[in-house]
Amino acid sequence: MIITISGPHGTGKSTIGKLIAEKFGIQYYSTGQAFRDLAQEMNMTLEEFTKYAEKHPKIDEKLDDKINEIAQRGNIIIDSQLSGHILKTIADLKILLICPLEIRVKRMAERDNTNYEKKLKETKLREKSELERFHSLYDIDLSDQEALKKIYDLIINTENLTIEDIVEKILTKLKKL
Repeated sequence: MIITISGPHGTGKSTIGKLIAEKFGIQYYSTGQAFRDLAQEMNMTLEEFTKYAEKHPKIDEKLDDKINEIAQRGNIIIDSQLSGHILKTIADLKILLICPLEIRVKRMAERDNTNYEKKLKETKLREKSELERFHSLYDIDLSDQEALKKIYDLIINTENLTIEDIVEKILTKLKKL
């Protein structure tokens, strides 16, 4: 089984992905965490590394190649903004989590124990950069709502749902596969 969980930062991809992976006893992989790890390895802030990635497309290509590589093994949940796009022909279930920016930033600021305004600035910078990079590298427009509806099997707005509600929606969809 290959499950992708995509969506903007702060929608709950990692939390939900880890819970579903644990429930099914399968592997979990996060491209977002891999990106943060690379930033740390290079002694850069997330903002600095985001700007660096804009000038070095090999970073995105390397991360996305990794998704393809680990998906070939099967029995995995892949949490990545592009996993639904990259694995659209081999994933058993492609999930997109959405949520308004203000809610997402509030969640991330609490998670990272940081200031809301600082996290808002960082998130806007990252998402603008990603939108441009992904369009340039892959001709993927993450803002095209109609295209997203065609790619994903399940789209969940996490704004007013508990973690348990989201997991239940995913389990219900998995039972129908």
